[in-house]
Amino acid sequence: MINNCLALLLSLLVPLTAFAAQHVVRPRPNFESADQVTTREIVDLERQAKDATLHRDADFTLRTLADDYVAISPLGQVTTKPDAVAARKSGQLRYEAMNVTDMVVRVYGDTAVVTARADVRGHQLGEDFSGPYRYTRVWIRRSGHWQTVSYQATVTQ
Repeated sequence: MINNCLALLLSLLVPLTAFAAQHVVRPRPNFESADQVTTREIVDLERQAKDATLHRDADFTLRTLADDYVAISPLGQVTTKPDAVAARKSGQLRYEAMNVTDMVVRVYGDTAVVTARADVRGHQLGEDFSGPYRYTRVWIRRSGHWQTVSYQATVTQ
C-alpha cells in the first residue's frame, strides 16, 4: 500500500515538476529599464534638436522649449523661449554644421540632464562663432511630453 501511494505521488510530481520548469519566467536578455527607454527618447530628441538648429525649425523650438525656458550663451547672455523662437524665425542665428560627440544622458525620474561636446560652424548677426563647445541641456517630462527648461554652452579649447 505504501509503495502504491509513493508510486502515485511520484507519478504526479514528475509531470508537475516538468510543467513548472517549462513555465519559469526569466528576464529577457534584451529587456530595457525605464531609464534606458528614457535615455533613448532623449538621445532622439537631441538628434531632432540638432536637425532643427541646422534647419532653423521654429516649430520644433515652440514645441520643445518650456515656457519658462532659460539659456545661457557662452558670453553669459540670457535667452528665453521667445528670444529663441525669434532668432530661428529671423535667421539672425545660422548654423552651417554641427558635430555632437561625447554625449552623456543622466535620468532622474521625469528629468534628464544631457552633457555633450559640439563642434559647430555658424554665424550670428554676421559674426562667426565657429568652434568647439560643451553644453548642458535639462529636459523635463510634463504631461507625458519632454521639454527643455535649461541650456548652457561653454566655449572649449
